[in-house]
Parts: sequence; structure tokens; C-alpha cells
Amino acid sequence: MIYDRGVPAEYREIDRWDDGVGWLAHPDEGSRRASHAVAGADGIWLLDPLWAPGVDDLLDEFIADREDDVAGVAICSNWHTRDADRFAHRYDVPVFVPEWMGRVDERTGESVRRYEESVDPAVRTVRCEPIPLWNEAILYWDDHNTLYVPESMGTVDPYTIGDERIGLELFRRLDPPRSLRELEPDRVLVGHGAGVLEDATRALEFALAGARRRFPRALLENGPATVRALYGAVRG
Repeated sequence: MIYDRGVPAEYREIDRWDDGVGWLAHPDEGSRRASHAVAGADGIWLLDPLWAPGVDDLLDEFIADREDDVAGVAICSNWHTRDADRFAHRYDVPVFVPEWMGRVDERTGESVRRYEESVDPAVRTVRCEPIPLWNEAILYWDDHNTLYVPESMGTVDPYTIGDERIGLELFRRLDPPRSLRELEPDRVLVGHGAGVLEDATRALEFALAGARRRFPRALLENGPATVRALYGAVRG
């Protein structure tokens, strides 16, 4: 199934490095919805988190190792409210949302704090609204060269084709995020799938440079899965 809406049985850890860790709450679902905890100037940010048994222990260990506090829960896509309320309540922090992002307030019960430019002084936030009803905040940490792309890019079907280690969402191939071309990340985290932690800049450049050229192949190979994913997201 594309999205597993049931109660998760276990999580799978992904994307571990000194300043962050990620996990899959439903490791076997098709969309591989990924969640992350990443350190910033104001503390540790929980990005688009999904809960699963054992995740609380994973986060408590990471927080203790960092000797830091949770700064907040950051919703980076208007389709990623996920379990933001649960984590915000557990750590007694707000849910942070860009001021221009819609479809969130009615889906969260905890305190929502809107921000204008960036969720954290150490983070560059790129506003991304490719089509109506698609609001996405792409984040970049300059101090540890980490890029987080919640929706426009991913590492699982229906994002990648051929030799791509990271790929663009099918229709984003026609209009790739231009702002990403100037970045040289050490790692690329995504909202769907495990991140790219080795030779990440080259993987990003390869994905962006050939996005339009590979669109016909992507349409053929990933078109049906893209439709199923969109249908599943709207139903959920």
C-alpha cells in the first residue's frame, strides 16, 4: 500500500549523523514517509514527524547525546501534519508553520506558531508553491550543510528512475526548484525515503540537471504510482 494509516508496529532508523537522525514509522509502506530530528541554533527540530513504538526512546537518546532541548515541531509541507500534535504535546513546544502555508491550522490541535522568514536562525527556508494546494518549505542548514526537501524530491518510487539516487516528483521535473542548484549539501534528507548521505551534491546535481530530459521515461515508469500516491494523500 502507498500509505499505511494503521497503528505502526515498529520503526526503522535512517539518516544518522552527528547533528540529526531520521526514522520510518511504516518501513514497508510504498511512500516511505520519513521523519527527522535535526539540530539548529535554537535547539532540535522535529521535522514532519510520525510516531511509532520506540521513537520516543530514539529521540530521548539523541536529545541527551546532544545535550540540547527540542525547539519545536516544524511542518514543512501542508500535507505533512502527520503526528505533529503528539510530539508537540510530549515536548511542550509549539508547532511551527510558515505564514504562507495553508491547510494546517484545521489539522492541528496544539499551538501553531507562524514564522515569516525562517524557522531557525541557522536555517535557510525556501518557499515552494509549484501549484495550488502545494505549499512546501525546503530547509538548508549552512553550519552542517544539510538539505531537507519534504515533497519535491524523494529516494523511492515514484520519484527515482534509472541511475538517480534522488529524484524529483513527476511534475516537478518540468519545473525543478532552481534555488537548489546553488547548494552543495553534504547530505540530502527527504520526506519520502532514506536520505542521501554520501556524495550528496553530485546526486542532487544529477537529479536537477536531467529532470526535464528524463520526464518522458519518468511519466511512463512512475506515472501510475504518482496517481496512486496523490489519491492516497487526498483520501488520508
